[in-house]
Amino acid sequence: MRTEPADGGHDLRHHGDAEVRDDGSALVDLAVNVRADTPPGWLREHIAGSLSGLAAYPDGRAARAAVAARHGLPVERVLLTAGAAEAFVLLARALKVRRPVVVHPQFTEPEAALRDAGHTVDRVLLREADGFRLDPAAVPEDADLVVIGNPTNPTSVLHPAAAVAGLARPGRTLVVDEAFMDAVPGEREALAGRTDVPGLVVLRSLTKTWGLAGLRVGYVLAAPETVADLERAQPLWPVSTPALAAAEACVGAAALAEAAGAARLVAADRAHLVAGLREFAGHGLRVVEPAEGPFVLVRLPHAAAVRRRLRVLGYAVRRGDTFPGLGEEWLRLAVRDRGTVDGFLGALGQVLGAA
Repeated sequence: MRTEPADGGHDLRHHGDAEVRDDGSALVDLAVNVRADTPPGWLREHIAGSLSGLAAYPDGRAARAAVAARHGLPVERVLLTAGAAEAFVLLARALKVRRPVVVHPQFTEPEAALRDAGHTVDRVLLREADGFRLDPAAVPEDADLVVIGNPTNPTSVLHPAAAVAGLARPGRTLVVDEAFMDAVPGEREALAGRTDVPGLVVLRSLTKTWGLAGLRVGYVLAAPETVADLERAQPLWPVSTPALAAAEACVGAAALAEAAGAARLVAADRAHLVAGLREFAGHGLRVVEPAEGPFVLVRLPHAAAVRRRLRVLGYAVRRGDTFPGLGEEWLRLAVRDRGTVDGFLGALGQVLGAA
């Protein structure tokens, strides 16, 4: 691992949805990390039922209480946001920090938001040779804001909760992006709901498991004073009435049971994908393992050309070179059902066989 200043050499605002816009809209999507075939019918109906209340301003109290109950926390420790992305902006604008550090490779919006707010950002780059695993000692002691994803996008590494909590220090804000944690069976290694870790801020998203990217809903779990600081930085009524209805529904007992089942299915489908990818080891393809998120990261020669040829065959995958710490030889693949995966593996075989 090494620490380096953020030099702006990566396109931090490139995300997987760029692969399936415009001329990519008809492609089979393995680029966006949102669960396929969502939102489920019951959730669509629930959200539609909230539309009769659109004349009134949004009232987030019930949804906030539901999220608090889901994690066993008082409501003062919960802030609802227009997706986890808004939370990164609020943190960058509201917190007074001197030396923010982002642990990469990871989702790039936290660093982009910090830089846009005028902060100079340092990076801790995890190494492929270490399996992109965290060594808490690599984070500078004087960092007063540390951001890490768990499980991490794009590496699919699930860091031990003890290692992540070990980053906490007096006077430091520790931001843990758990946007994909509900895709991990049992949510093992989660820090959401913990109140014994000083300076802990946990971000959650309802976008990934429930297919609500277009609705924008997530939340922050943090100490009451931190929540109050972030809330002051929010505009009035930041979360819409339909998004509030979705948030309340998605943290209920029935929804949590459905999400747990979906996590087990994702794990099985991911194992099928990884097994298929291992068959291409002779072509130089390497999978970062063990993968624990609803996506996998692969390294292979001429990945940029492979990605372009896959598009010709009807498949969109996420380029990896926009993530600090990765280069052009990396691709991220979303986990899909076995039929889709088998079709993709067949297309990949055609591409690599022609290389």
